[in-house]
Amino acid sequence: MNKTDYDRALYYTHRSEWDNLLILMVRTKDHFLSKKIEHFLHAYRFEHDYTTIQRNLYTLLRYLEHATCMTQHDVLYESYS
Repeated sequence: MNKTDYDRALYYTHRSEWDNLLILMVRTKDHFLSKKIEHFLHAYRFEHDYTTIQRNLYTLLRYLEHATCMTQHDVLYESYS
């Protein structure tokens, strides 16, 4: 996977750049990332319950952390092979 997608998603989320996050959702090859972004943006726009928005945000952030750690692990593994 492309690590820059995860960095961009984190940056856009931190800066509340929802338009750029939506564009990233469409362009990324990572289907899981795309779905996490979609669920968060849908909750942010249409939910009235803040806990639902917060839960979707934390789910997106946890996935970004997991994906970033996995790409770092893959790089380390390839360097030892």
